[in-house]
Amino acid sequence: MAPGVWQILIIVVLVVLLFGAGRISGLMGEVAKGITSFRKGLKEGAEEEENTSESSNTASISEDADTSSAASEREEETPRN
Repeated sequence: MAPGVWQILIIVVLVVLLFGAGRISGLMGEVAKGITSFRKGLKEGAEEEENTSESSNTASISEDADTSSAASEREEETPRN
């Protein structure tokens, strides 16, 4: 059986009387700060992941460039007949 409108209203009034309106609004402010902090952490984690993948791609590109330049230097050193 689902609670009715009057039952929910009575529960809300009891909670406000027990905790007070100021305490509830302070608690909601803390929840909002927690959600904001959580989203910021997710965003920073995604940015770090992108940065590490970009830096690994850059490193592999520079390693490829070093390998190809070393190979071309070896070709220049070998005498051609």
